[in-house]
Amino acid sequence: MKFSHLKNNKEIRMVDISKKKVTERKAQAIAIVKFKKKTFEKILLNETQKGEIFNTARIAGIIGAKKTSDLIPLCHNININSIKIDFKIKRNHSIEITSEVKSSNKTGVEMEALTACSVTCLTIYDMCKSLDKTIVISEIKLLSKSGGKSGNYKYDSI
Repeated sequence: MKFSHLKNNKEIRMVDISKKKVTERKAQAIAIVKFKKKTFEKILLNETQKGEIFNTARIAGIIGAKKTSDLIPLCHNININSIKIDFKIKRNHSIEITSEVKSSNKTGVEMEALTACSVTCLTIYDMCKSLDKTIVISEIKLLSKSGGKSGNYKYDSI
């Protein structure tokens, strides 16, 4: 197996995308944040000390996606056309976070979508940690991606 970020499987390098074609790229990611029942109820009633968490977490996730190349050393700095972050309240005292990132570029936006979900989750944790330090962040994964040389991908299961 050969890794694109390693020259001769030894020297780290940033992949040269200069000869790639610009295509429409889209990636979707997902993550789950699980709470104790009491904490979850306070979130739904907007009774957390730091205020309403959803808009703050959404903004943080958007900033995270935009800053991905600053956080992940070999990611390319790309122009992003769109970032969406949505929340779904689940019955098992959890919140499902999904992100969708779009770009017209020479490289994909999978890392941006994953970073958006991760930073959103971490912001939720930060805003709720005074209520509950047992919050669990899990299931961070790429749901789908489209565009580029490698084509489309849709998460099936491991």
